[in-house]
Amino acid sequence: MDRVTAPNQVSPVPPADLPTTLGELRAAGHRYRTVKQELRDNLLARMGSGEDRFPGIVGYQDTVLPEVERALLAGHDMVLLGERGQGKTRLIRSLGALLDEWTPVIPGSVLNEHPMHPITPASRALADSTGDDLPIGWLHRSMRYGEKLATPDTSVGDLIGDVDPIRLAQGRTLGDPETIHFGLVPRTNRGVFAVNELPDLAERIQVALLNVLEERDIQVRGYQLRLPLDLLLVASANPEDYTNRGRIITPLKDRFGAEIRTHYPLDPDLELALIRQEADLVAVVPEHVLEVLARFARDVRESPSVDPRSGVSARFAIAAAETVAAAALRRSGLLAGAGAGAGASGSGAGSASRPEAPVARIGDTVSVTSTLRGKVEFESGEEGREIEVLAHLLRTATAETFRARLAGLDLSGFTALVAEGGAVETGELVSSAELLRQVGTVPGLAKVLDRLGLGDAPSPEEAAAGIEFVLEGLHLTRRLGKDVTDSGRTVYGDRD
Repeated sequence: MDRVTAPNQVSPVPPADLPTTLGELRAAGHRYRTVKQELRDNLLARMGSGEDRFPGIVGYQDTVLPEVERALLAGHDMVLLGERGQGKTRLIRSLGALLDEWTPVIPGSVLNEHPMHPITPASRALADSTGDDLPIGWLHRSMRYGEKLATPDTSVGDLIGDVDPIRLAQGRTLGDPETIHFGLVPRTNRGVFAVNELPDLAERIQVALLNVLEERDIQVRGYQLRLPLDLLLVASANPEDYTNRGRIITPLKDRFGAEIRTHYPLDPDLELALIRQEADLVAVVPEHVLEVLARFARDVRESPSVDPRSGVSARFAIAAAETVAAAALRRSGLLAGAGAGAGASGSGAGSASRPEAPVARIGDTVSVTSTLRGKVEFESGEEGREIEVLAHLLRTATAETFRARLAGLDLSGFTALVAEGGAVETGELVSSAELLRQVGTVPGLAKVLDRLGLGDAPSPEEAAAGIEFVLEGLHLTRRLGKDVTDSGRTVYGDRD
């Protein structure tokens, strides 16, 4: 009987000193363990060494991760339940790092069978005929993770398997297990398999997973298969009362050993750490601007104008930071173009000035209210007011950050800038040099920049970012007036 063979896959090259036959494997002291035993042993080893068990996971150290660890130690399959953008998929994918780096397999086995524990008739026959001379291969842990995004068109064949008509046409009988084309779940045997958005699977498809979770075998059409699958099954789901796209059927939910509820970052520092880790910034975004965005995301989540069932994804704050950085880069590019044009016209002003480095300012955050409104589900009564609501929450977040960062400082030097009819102009296309020229020497500026984490020797762009933040904070706390001109410039002046 021909054995089922695996498709060609690109796998990391194993070290040359690993055993190549079953006899060598036994002589090396290798012992067979199930996937769940392997995960348990490796998790305990990382606990003992103090190594990070889930690198890259932010905000779950004291809440979600202990529950995940208890589920792994208990050998439970699990479902992660939470709103969008809470890092469920990332957490699931991190589980693969707890597997052994290399594991022995029977070469060509589509089910990644262990040479000490073959499960298909063909592999058992091969092992019996070759004994200790059975050749073995090595599979890297990166190849032992499988994932399927549940979609309404997902079939039982996709997940479990189906009859392969080509093999039938080759002359095999319908009862021959070699005529089965195995689906994603059995192909991840001896690994971790994830189903994302499990409720989106049609209920009749969910039924196909019942045996996998309980009896640990599969059924394909009329075949009598007793293949003891060895895997950890993990699923993710949004709260059913929000998605309305389906539900996890009760018998399937009962078969998961653990249901773990995820959440958004519980405090601004964790939100800020997540932004720093995930955002791909094309310009410098000072810490105080990132803090404003972190508070903004939290304020949006807690706003009564926003549908609490939908949540506000962590991707909202990340995209906001990337948008603000892009606004700073745009200003730098436009100012460079304006400077080149001024130089070409013979004025000499642009050619003599230094290029504007891309550093984000608080004024750049205004751009996120329009570009990111599609990421937020508003209550029905707020239709048409989405940008207005977001703009109000952004101002609130800016004022909160201003108070948190600069409380107790003497800012009278800044209010004096606009005394007796004076004004300071800033805006999207106002260069740092122009802003600094307007304010000159400001008493207390060094302390402000220190509080904002801009250091003892900030660049002109960083100093301009700090100054603009103070001016906006003083306006929001009703100590300065503010007007926006037809050309888009922002003018700070006396409130009177």
